[in-house]
Amino acid sequence: MDLTAERLLGSASRLSRDPETEIDWDAPVGDGYGMSPEWSTLYGTPYWDELSEEQQRELTRHESASTATTGIWFEMILQQLILRDIYDKPARSPEFQWALTEIADECRHSIMFAKATTRLVDPAYRPRLLARELGRMFKTVATGETAYAAILVAEEVLDVMQRDWMRDNRVEPLVRTVNHIHVVEESRHMVFAREETRERLAGAGRGRRWVSALVIAIAADMIVSSMVGREVYVNAGLDVDRAVREARQNEHHRSLLRTSCANLMDFLGSVGLLTPAASRVYRRTGLL
Repeated sequence: MDLTAERLLGSASRLSRDPETEIDWDAPVGDGYGMSPEWSTLYGTPYWDELSEEQQRELTRHESASTATTGIWFEMILQQLILRDIYDKPARSPEFQWALTEIADECRHSIMFAKATTRLVDPAYRPRLLARELGRMFKTVATGETAYAAILVAEEVLDVMQRDWMRDNRVEPLVRTVNHIHVVEESRHMVFAREETRERLAGAGRGRRWVSALVIAIAADMIVSSMVGREVYVNAGLDVDRAVREARQNEHHRSLLRTSCANLMDFLGSVGLLTPAASRVYRRTGLL
């Protein structure tokens, strides 16, 4: 692990980004999409086709802000998981220093997301109460592969969609820049999470893998289901009941999620964390 941590520290020293200086936070924000339209929870539904282009853009801006806020929520959990894990490790070790570097990255990302959502829409979003309370419990008790694989799930799901948004000229430039910074730095975090997951599972028995796999899948369900809630449709001025109903039945969006998580599912399967029970949860969530 120290060799991986040394490599990641070197990468961070060369490629770390500073949103405070790279983004002109006083620049006017235009009327671009908040995400690639194809990633909207309603894209591909009859309701989407009935919306004007202005309504579609407004919806994606609220969806993007809500998704970013979910990212902040889980980054706060991630930081606490990592701090607990390295609490009594040698401060001189590359692993310890990389962990603090990752936490510093996440602090910058959370501030960046918060400032970007403020510029994008007026309402402030956050995950529903149940998710917040389950997250409070998870960050307190999760350890080992359960912690690091859950971190990987959150990072992988956001990574693929944000790679699409940052390349899309229809998306508001502020959002594209924010996503580009996040994608570049999260690539290092995902390498670390994969290595930690493999290492923690070395010698783990079947029972432990079964429990860990289910907990990770439930965490994934909480993360994905928290990205866009009812209040997004309320604030976008839509028929909320219809929007929620059609979003839940939207096979296009579920197909995008499955495609984006293909490599993640392959990895979980390779380390014994894609059990039948966990797979059922992932299918319900739309990740498998």
